[in-house]
Amino acid sequence: MREPIETERLILRELTASDDKGMFELDSNPNVHVFVGKKPVKDIDESRSHIKNIQQQYKDFDAGRWAVILKETGDFIGWSGIKFITNEINNHKDFYEIGYRFIEKHWGKGYATEAGKAFIDYAFNVMKVETLYAYADEGNENSRRILEKLGLQYVNSFEYEGELEVWYELKSPNL
Repeated sequence: MREPIETERLILRELTASDDKGMFELDSNPNVHVFVGKKPVKDIDESRSHIKNIQQQYKDFDAGRWAVILKETGDFIGWSGIKFITNEINNHKDFYEIGYRFIEKHWGKGYATEAGKAFIDYAFNVMKVETLYAYADEGNENSRRILEKLGLQYVNSFEYEGELEVWYELKSPNL
């Protein structure tokens, strides 16, 4: 396991099997899925399987979403991090994407931005990624605002899986 990353309020670490209840709370909420496929999970075993898939991504690509833990309480509040995308999206293939998803009661508190800044630093300075990408549902104003706060630039709109999406990118300052 990689060393956790600490921010002012958060601990960012690789997902473990013990995150299953938090992942289920997150991904079973229909409100969380409004802009991400509208397919909330129905059973905790789906969350456990998802964690195993992410753990395999750590092995296969040395990247993947990490748990976001609130320092003050030790609670799992969501996930964030860098994922290596192998399928083609918006004419890009084999790229690094930054993403985040949080349990609803933790929305609007700046956690996605705080974690995102730490992962951008990690991607550019530890992983040596040249460009980070992100995409969001065109109507997801909150997610778009976070991406822009993180310094990602809007590039274009495109259709993906029947939905209109927006594409963002950020080049490493180290190039």
